[in-house]
Amino acid sequence: MRKSVIATLLLTAGLSSVVPVQAKELLNSSYDIARELFAEINPIFVEHWEKETGETLEIKQTHAGSSRQAQAILQGLRADVVTYNQVTDVDVLYQKGKLIPKDWKARLPNDSSPYVSTMAFLVRKDNPKNIQDWNDLTREDVQLVFPNPKTSGNGRYTYLAAWGAADKQFDGDQEKILEHMGKLIKQVAVFDTGGRGATTTFIDRGIGDVLITFESEVNNIRDLYADDGYQVVVPSVDVLAEFPVTWVDKNVKRNGTEKEAKAYLEFLYTPVAQRILANNYYRVNDKEVAAEVADKFPETELFNVEEVFGGWEQAMQDHFVSGGTLDQLQAQGR
Repeated sequence: MRKSVIATLLLTAGLSSVVPVQAKELLNSSYDIARELFAEINPIFVEHWEKETGETLEIKQTHAGSSRQAQAILQGLRADVVTYNQVTDVDVLYQKGKLIPKDWKARLPNDSSPYVSTMAFLVRKDNPKNIQDWNDLTREDVQLVFPNPKTSGNGRYTYLAAWGAADKQFDGDQEKILEHMGKLIKQVAVFDTGGRGATTTFIDRGIGDVLITFESEVNNIRDLYADDGYQVVVPSVDVLAEFPVTWVDKNVKRNGTEKEAKAYLEFLYTPVAQRILANNYYRVNDKEVAAEVADKFPETELFNVEEVFGGWEQAMQDHFVSGGTLDQLQAQGR
């Protein structure tokens, strides 16, 4: 029996008070390794929202490489919010779909990035290959696993982190940087499409000596598999990885969820959410929370994409388009 018929019958019987109010839904389109993070955050926000407004809310998730997620929205996925790991995957929602405004970064603090991270290495018990820094990853006896930079923001950050470290080591000498990066790319055993696929390859399939992924992922995996003795190595020079968020204007207006979507993302900046983020090994903006968890995060010299590559648009054009530097390096290693 259709819902409208049931409601009519209940009204006729004078029982309209027992008709449940249907909860609104939010769909969060997020990057591949954020499943556990938002599984923890979402119910706390739902409880907070009900206390604040008296309204019930259901939050659903969709996860994949962030570039694939953005493409799905452009193809019609009606996600209310995006929580990605690279600015370009949000920018494309404006550039190709006009689904958000050009100045979306100005709508929330810290350029709409409520938390940040960097790249780290997960190595096997007792670190048998003695991996300490980026240079160790170019050795012929070391096999690497990280996501494909063509499909994953995680993979792009890994590639750019390695390049930026080489840029500092070789004082910008392009010939030496290219030689170094060619050796590193040659040692990649598997390019998975996303971060969680790379983790599965390394942990479950036992492939590779080093998994390179976000610091949050390697620390959570080490804790989850404590009996296996995995170790985390944070290199001495690394990239600052921002995690941009926004509501998708066109979708929230169609879905009638603009108020909820904005509140959900604003909640990520609160001390409650910042502590959850920090406990999941993300570096947070809240100074008080950051001070509480400072011992979780080794010091490293962080650079941003603008400093070394001239911004994300330039980095994409130089390195990740068809025929770009990444393709050239892969062709050399075949």
